[in-house]
Amino acid sequence: MAAAAAADLEDVPSVVLMTELLRRMKCATKPDKRLILIGPPGSGKGTQSPIIKDEYCLCHLATGDMLRAAVAAKTPLGVKAKEAMEKGELVSDDLVVGIIDDALKKPSCQKGFILDGFPRTVVQAQKLDEMLDKHGVKVDKVINFAIDDAILEERITGRWIHPSSGRTYHSKFAPPKVPGVDDVSGEPLVQRKDDTAAVLKSRLEAFHKQTEPVFFPPSYFYRSASAFNHVATLCKYCY
Repeated sequence: MAAAAAADLEDVPSVVLMTELLRRMKCATKPDKRLILIGPPGSGKGTQSPIIKDEYCLCHLATGDMLRAAVAAKTPLGVKAKEAMEKGELVSDDLVVGIIDDALKKPSCQKGFILDGFPRTVVQAQKLDEMLDKHGVKVDKVINFAIDDAILEERITGRWIHPSSGRTYHSKFAPPKVPGVDDVSGEPLVQRKDDTAAVLKSRLEAFHKQTEPVFFPPSYFYRSASAFNHVATLCKYCY
């Protein structure tokens, strides 16, 4: 196995290896950090998460993407999640927390993580705390992306996503260089099926009723950041 890995590295361009080496050296100086980003749909969590991830050498854990990846990879938890989905049932909180638990064991999560939009309920927060306790760690900050509901419809309905990277665009506020095409890869962008005004209304109702109470468990440090802030300003809340 070691010989195969060495052979694989021989085929990697030197500039790629040096870039990765420099990245790891930079990351070694960064403090460990465990963040939760919470806010209504369209508040900017998905846009800011990759930027914060790169700056602080954290892994970005978006539970929806993780569930889809686990199902596609046919992991034991992914198989159970698929069974629930095929029955039209919600994936249980225990399964979602289990997938997060598996992710935290990866080297990319060594310096910490960003949880994007999870937990969404008090019960999920409690289960997350229990799992993190087993690892001997805790959440350092919960950052709320505060934004008025009235602004969100225009944001949501104009949003375009590059699925494999998570890069986010907006037809008005942050358009791609070529409409419908990712700037970096040249691959097509997609719109989520739930990025509509009708779906937004029901999701906002759920957010205010179920998720806002999550902000106040005593084990979390709560910070509120305006969703209009530039990432450099936002990240003063990350310390």
